[in-house]
Amino acid sequence: MIMISVAGLIALILCLLFGIPYIDFMKKKAYSQYLREEVAKMHSYKEKTPTTGGVFIIVSIIVASLIALFMAQKVTTGAMIVLMTLIFYTFTGFEDDIKKIKAHQNLGLSARAKLLLQIAVAMLPAFYIIFSNQTQVTFLNFSFDLGLFYPVFVVFMMVGASNALNLTDGLDGLAASSSVIAFLACSIICFLNNNIDLAIISIAASAACFGFLYFNKKPAKIFMGDTGSLALGGLLATIAIMGKFELWLIPIAIVFICETLSVMIQVTSFKLTGKRVFKMSPIHHHFELSGWGENKIVIVFTLITLIFSSLSVLIYFLYKA
Repeated sequence: MIMISVAGLIALILCLLFGIPYIDFMKKKAYSQYLREEVAKMHSYKEKTPTTGGVFIIVSIIVASLIALFMAQKVTTGAMIVLMTLIFYTFTGFEDDIKKIKAHQNLGLSARAKLLLQIAVAMLPAFYIIFSNQTQVTFLNFSFDLGLFYPVFVVFMMVGASNALNLTDGLDGLAASSSVIAFLACSIICFLNNNIDLAIISIAASAACFGFLYFNKKPAKIFMGDTGSLALGGLLATIAIMGKFELWLIPIAIVFICETLSVMIQVTSFKLTGKRVFKMSPIHHHFELSGWGENKIVIVFTLITLIFSSLSVLIYFLYKA
């Protein structure tokens, strides 16, 4: 328990310390965010805000996790796979961000290239689980073995979670605040399962996101970019997979899932009927165009994450007891 707290404290301090010089560097280099054309009309004032803030979030998570893992003597194969997956997803997101910066527009990696990279990285935890003979998926009293289909399930989870958090990162503080709670919930569940190594990484992620909020709350001084959102989404799914509480991620990540579903519904509706269900997707933009202020949306969405995550942890605790 002490090392879990230490990991969180180190991650928080590192994120706050790294953030200031990193933002100054990005401003000097004029590496700023380029918005989608339809979003730019609403958020034109954010056009010159620096991006790739995910760099110092991820660095804080990795450094804090390694320090705490070594101190707790919990440097396990599972923990290393989680951190390696995080690093690979970070590189994928960073490559995407850099292409956008160089092109001076919101067009980075092609959808196919990004998807292939995400799938390739997902194979790492997928095959580890298969070789460990842990292909069962459980939820309360329900359990089923996916066997050789487990990698497909893992790819779906990781690619889905990675892109879902990426879609959520559209308002100041929205993705970060929801991530704080989601990773905290995962850390508690990992602790209840005695997966101290995963609990350490989860709390480090939660604390780093909390520290990032200092720079990302409205008006944001920096955005996490795909560097952060793709990596954090992938990390969230990887922790649930390695911790064997895969399906519990559904209520914990309810906001991320709803953001993704809103895009899928919008695209499907427009292709089939030529009509849009929402004023704009992801759904946080629908609420913006409906007259909700940015801070109100962030607060409401964060509260929803808090409620569903708290219920998940409570039910999980009662079930384990």
